[in-house]
Amino acid sequence: MNWTGKRVLVTGAAGFIGSHLVEALVHAGARVRALDLYNTNGDWGNLNFLPKEVLEGVEVVLSDVRDPYAVRSAVRGCEVVFHLAALIGIPYSYVAPQSYVETNITGTLNVLEACRSEGVERLVHTSTSETYGTARYTPIDEEHPLRGQSPYSASKIAADKLAESYFLSFGLPVSVVRPFNTYGPRQSARAIIPTVIIQGLRGASLSLGSLAPRRDLNYVTDTVRGFLAVAASERTVGEVINLGHGNDISIGELVQLIGEVMGPQFDILSEPQRVRPDASEVMQLLAANDKARELAGWVPEVYLRDGIARTVEWIRRHQDRFRAEIYSV
Repeated sequence: MNWTGKRVLVTGAAGFIGSHLVEALVHAGARVRALDLYNTNGDWGNLNFLPKEVLEGVEVVLSDVRDPYAVRSAVRGCEVVFHLAALIGIPYSYVAPQSYVETNITGTLNVLEACRSEGVERLVHTSTSETYGTARYTPIDEEHPLRGQSPYSASKIAADKLAESYFLSFGLPVSVVRPFNTYGPRQSARAIIPTVIIQGLRGASLSLGSLAPRRDLNYVTDTVRGFLAVAASERTVGEVINLGHGNDISIGELVQLIGEVMGPQFDILSEPQRVRPDASEVMQLLAANDKARELAGWVPEVYLRDGIARTVEWIRRHQDRFRAEIYSV
C-alpha cells in the first residue's frame, strides 16, 4: 500500500504499540488522526515521546471509544483505521471486569459500526495471544481454540468475534491481528521486561512470581511492521493473523538474559502470591507465524537479545518516567 496522503485513524494511539504505529505511519507519509482516552490533564501519553517533526503531522483527538458518537466523528473522513484502544492489564480485569466489557467489547462494536457507516477501505482490529489461553499444542496457529482464562482475554475474544461478524454479515473489510507479547521502548512497568530492567538499574533484588510460564516475545517495530503489512494485503481481509517471533522463552530464562545484557546478575526472590488465580495462568504462548508470512509477507527481524539491548538503553535514558518505588512482577 502507498501510505502517502492516506487518511488514517489510530485508536489507542497514546499507548505503547499505538505510539510506535503512529510514528511509522507519519514516516510513511500518511495523514494520521490519533485518538486516545480523554483525561483532565490533556496528557498525550507516549505520543509525547515522538519527535516534534512527527507530531506536526498528527491530529490528536482525546475522546472515548465507549461513545459511539465520538467514535463515528473520529472515523469520518478516514480511509484506513487501526483499532488498538483497549484495557489491557490482566490483573485489573479480575477486579473490574465490567470496565473491560465496556471498553474492549462495546468500544470495538462502536468502531466496527462507525467504519461500516463511513465506508472505510480497511480496518485492522487488534487482538491478543491471550485469547488462546494455555496452549493445547504449539506452535499456536490461528485455528487453535480460544479460551477465556481471564476476564481480559474473554473480552478480547468477544471483540474478535464481533469483528468477524461484521466481515461475514456486512462485508466490512476487517482483518484481526493477534500480536504475541510485544516489548520495547515506551512500554510501561506493567510488563515484565521494563520492570526487571528498571529494578536492575536501581540495584534491587527482583521480586518475581512464577518463573515457569513461557512467552513468545516480539520487538515493537516488528509488531508495527506486521500491522502495516496486514493492512496493505488484500489477502488478509476477513482473516486472523498471528504476529509472533516463533520462539519462546521462560520467565526465568528471560530474567537471566536481561541480566546478561545489563551486566550484573540479579538476585531473584520468588513471591508465589503474584501468580494468577487458579486455572487462570497461561503457561505457554508460542506463535505459528506462517500465515503472516504467506498472506502479508511479514517476518520478524529483531532478535530477542538485540531488542532487549535497545530497550535497556531507552529505559536507561528515561528512568524518570518510572516511579521511585520498586516494582514486583
